Amino acid sequence: MKIFEGIGQLTKINNAVVTQGTFDGVHLGHQRILKHLIAEAKRLNGESVIITFYPHPRYIVQPEDNNLKLLSTLQEKKELLENLGIDNLLILPFDESISNLSPLEYVRDIIVEKIGPIKMIVGYDHRFGKNRSGSIIDLIKFAETFNFEVEQIEAEIVTEITVSSTKIRAALAAGNASEATTLLGYPYSFTGAVVKGMQLGRKMGYKTANILLDDDLKRIPGNGVYASYAYWGAEKICGMLSIGNNPTIKDKGSSIEIHLFNFDSEIYKETLKIEVVKKIRNEKKFAGIEALALQLQIDEKICKSILGL
Repeated sequence: MKIFEGIGQLTKINNAVVTQGTFDGVHLGHQRILKHLIAEAKRLNGESVIITFYPHPRYIVQPEDNNLKLLSTLQEKKELLENLGIDNLLILPFDESISNLSPLEYVRDIIVEKIGPIKMIVGYDHRFGKNRSGSIIDLIKFAETFNFEVEQIEAEIVTEITVSSTKIRAALAAGNASEATTLLGYPYSFTGAVVKGMQLGRKMGYKTANILLDDDLKRIPGNGVYASYAYWGAEKICGMLSIGNNPTIKDKGSSIEIHLFNFDSEIYKETLKIEVVKKIRNEKKFAGIEALALQLQIDEKICKSILGL
């Protein structure tokens, strides 16, 4: 996959078949569009092209809103798109100048003049241009003017739920990792470096790796304990993940930490990818360290059962 970091890097693309969007998570709804994009590009003897934006447009349009956390980092998005077989990825730096382009200016000055598509494929709810004012009706009108074809794809339905990034974020916030996995089409994960914590887990017989996220804009599942996998290089390790504010331990603060089963290597400063499988319980304040240690024994048995150990 060719990656263009901005318009200035673009090279000629033959018979471009284009779609655009933030594609946060590259979930099943996105995948439906992208697989069709790839098939159409092949049918038309052309190349598939994705236009996406960085940072996420909401960070520019609504800078006062600090609540948005993303399903995929830019690097994760690149990897997901490449694995699907996309030919070209154009990453537009989203700023005020881009956000202020009218629907006509955006299509004419960027899509037509810089890429020159023979076809555009968009989702059922696609909007574009300043204040998201451009609709499918506008796009069809512009396509007639600039001589390219437009096709709209219906919403992807999974277990009678319309797939959207918003619904997946909500599922994760509620701790429903299983639903998120169903809607994404792959297990949800995040990546971070192992850093030193208070090392209280060692005293309870549950040494943990404390995770510092690679990207603090990444959506983390809601507080609780989860059966999870950790990937350390090529090694896949079963474990139990704890996310939360550690109410039993005064002043410990919020943390993301994972106890790895049957594993005793020293991995400080190493990078782990954490794949979240299933939530087993909510975060809870216990009477003390002893009560927490007893609960961890129960948690371990449940997690091992879920992970097939």
